[in-house]
Amino acid sequence: MRSVTGSAGPIHLGMDTSRDAIVVGILRPGEETPIVDRIFNDEPSIRRLVGRFPDPGVLRVCYEAGFGGYALHRLFSSMGVDCQVIAPALVPKGAGERVKTDRRDAIRLARLHRAGELTAIRVPSAAEEAVRDLVRARADLVEDRKRAKQRIVAMLLRQGRVFREGAPWTAAHERWLSAQRFDEPALAATYAHYRAGLPARVAELAAIEAELWPWAHREPLAGSVARLVAYRGIGELIALTLAAEIVDWRRFPTATAFMGFTGLTPSEYSSGTRIARGHITKAGPVGVRTVLIEAAWKYHYQPAIRGDLRKRQAGASPATLARSLAAQHRLCGKFRRMSGPGGKPGTVTVVAVARELAGFIWAEMTSQD
Repeated sequence: MRSVTGSAGPIHLGMDTSRDAIVVGILRPGEETPIVDRIFNDEPSIRRLVGRFPDPGVLRVCYEAGFGGYALHRLFSSMGVDCQVIAPALVPKGAGERVKTDRRDAIRLARLHRAGELTAIRVPSAAEEAVRDLVRARADLVEDRKRAKQRIVAMLLRQGRVFREGAPWTAAHERWLSAQRFDEPALAATYAHYRAGLPARVAELAAIEAELWPWAHREPLAGSVARLVAYRGIGELIALTLAAEIVDWRRFPTATAFMGFTGLTPSEYSSGTRIARGHITKAGPVGVRTVLIEAAWKYHYQPAIRGDLRKRQAGASPATLARSLAAQHRLCGKFRRMSGPGGKPGTVTVVAVARELAGFIWAEMTSQD
């Protein structure tokens, strides 16, 4: 590898990371072709890379956000190296590019970083990331519980047994499930295993929610949670999910940008005079989209401030209360108009309401009052 010392001005390092290796494109001042090196993805190798430069302060490192989280960013920061984590979806790509390799990616990142064409994301603190991981663990357990229920229903359906006496997973449904008997020993054992799996998932979910509740009232997310719970449909767990996933609300310049981030905006394929919109994009974190849709169902009813909402609003600022009430009037009205006679299906309506709810909470979290 050619020498990387003695350069005047910032040196840009574009990194393509994988589990075991990092391909580094090193672009020195006045040069157009980066030097490319490959190192092992561990702390000693990264420290040796930085040690090749007399002054770590001249380094400008970037890599795309991905599976590796933010440990690499924190390591560079601890060594006094300026490091940015780049949003992968916003990296400019040429229309004719059909070849993708680690080497090409590292070179492109180094060049675009020097040109100022990359968009950096806000890196959460270690405490914020830890709470976010706990929130995502709860979401995984919710999905596990759902699958456990689906397995029970699917097995009974294969045997021609369908519950038709009301809503599923009620007390009546539970009595019906307990009454099911099978003559075949293997089938009876299968049903017993499926049934035993559901209480285990429920217990695990209850345990992790007990771990999560205190974090709604602790820093670093307590302030955000306190503002979000003033809105209808947003309890403490939903508020904690939103606060942990978003962290920095001001990185979205407009409400429309935040709506797009949630993946609740329609996809569009338009050209010339033809305008065609499709299903929602489903971009961004699944957890954010899920809890917004869950909260949006609460706007099916008339605007009102009572019960848990009244308790949650205790201590909220007058401006927050005014925005929360305005959201109720607008979103409840939208729900009624869209779901009325001859209107849209419920799922379409609730997604539209969730999209506007995202705009309201963005305005709340970026407001100074």
